[in-house]
Amino acid sequence: MANYVDYTYSSSDSGESDYTGKSQCLDFSYSMINSDTLSAKLETITSERGSHLHKANYYESMILQHNRLTTLPDSLIHFVNIKILNLSGNNLTFIPDLILELKNLTSLIAKTNRLEDGGIPKNLGVCKSLREVNFSGNNLTRFPEQLLELDGLRYLYIGGNHISMIPNTIGRLQRLKVLYLGGNCLTDIPAEVGQLAKLQALVLSENQLESIPSTIIQLKKLRTLSLHKNQLTTLPPQIVALKELMELSLRDNPLVVRFVRDLTYNPPTLLELAGRVIKSNCIPYNTCEIPQHLAAYLGSAHQCVNPKCQGVYFDSRVEHVKFVDFCGKYRIPLLQYLCSPNCTKNPVSSCCPVDSEDSDEGRMKKVLLG
Repeated sequence: MANYVDYTYSSSDSGESDYTGKSQCLDFSYSMINSDTLSAKLETITSERGSHLHKANYYESMILQHNRLTTLPDSLIHFVNIKILNLSGNNLTFIPDLILELKNLTSLIAKTNRLEDGGIPKNLGVCKSLREVNFSGNNLTRFPEQLLELDGLRYLYIGGNHISMIPNTIGRLQRLKVLYLGGNCLTDIPAEVGQLAKLQALVLSENQLESIPSTIIQLKKLRTLSLHKNQLTTLPPQIVALKELMELSLRDNPLVVRFVRDLTYNPPTLLELAGRVIKSNCIPYNTCEIPQHLAAYLGSAHQCVNPKCQGVYFDSRVEHVKFVDFCGKYRIPLLQYLCSPNCTKNPVSSCCPVDSEDSDEGRMKKVLLG
C-alpha cells in the first residue's frame, strides 16, 4: 500500500459520491523516493479495488516535494483530476510532456530543481486551466515564452534563476496578480510590464537594475514593490501616484547609501539656445517660415519642472536627484529634469498631495531602506 497522507475536504462533484463525497491529497513529500519507486506506488494505487482508474480519479492534489525524482512516471496521467502538482526539491532537469494530459491542473510547482531552458514543455500553453506556476530556484537562463500563452495565469514565480531578459510580450498575461522575478540577472524591465493591470505584487529584488520603467504608474492595483539589492540610483517620479502601494523595499541600492545632486549636464548647443529663446518668449512660427524639421524640433520642448522657472529644454538638461516627501511620513529619492544648473539652487519642492480621507493612515505603510 502506498505511504501517503490524506487531506480531505468537501466536494461539490456528485461524481465522487462513491468515496463519501470527499477528495484526497496524495502526499509523498520527504519520502526519499526515486522515480522508479514512485512509479510502483502510483501503479499500486491505480490498480486498487479492481479498477484501473477509479481510485486515481479520487485525488486532486499530489505532493512530491523533497525526493530524489529525476523524471515523472507515465502512470501519472491516470490521475486525471489532479489540480495541484508539487514537484519542488527534486533533481528534475525537465518536465515531461505527460503533464499536458492533466487537463484540470491549476497549480504547477517545480521550484528548487535543476530545470534547464529546454526542460519545460513547448506546448505548456495548452494547459489553460493553470493559475499558478512556480519555476523558482532552477537553472533557467531564458524566460520560458510558452508561459505567455497561459492567459488565465494569476501567479508566476520564476525567481532564483539566471534569466537576463524579460520579453516585451509580458503584457499578454493580463490576469496576473503576482510576478516574482527576484534573484535573476535582469538589467532592465520592459515598459510593457505596465500593461499588467491586475498586478498586485511585483518582485524585482536581487537583480542588476539601474532603473525601472515609468510605465509602472499604470499598475493601479500594485500593493507590493520589491526593489532591494539592485543598482538603482533613482526612482521614476510617477511612483508617487501608486495609491494602493503599501510596501516598497529599497535596501541595498546606491540610492540608499549615496545622495547625488547634480549628475550630468551638457551645455546647450546654439540650436538649443535659439529654440529656448523662441519657446520662452512665445515667438510665433509656422512651417511656411521655417523648415519642417526645425518646427518638429521646437515642438519637442520640455518645460522645466521648477515652478520658479519658466524655461524649457530640448536635449540639454540637468539630471537632479531630490528626496521627496511621501505623504509626510517617508522620503524617497526621485529623478527630476531641470533646464540649467541654476535651477538646482531652488529646485521643485515635490510633495505627495494627500487627500484628507487618506491622511490618517498614510498612503504607503512600509518603506524598507535598511
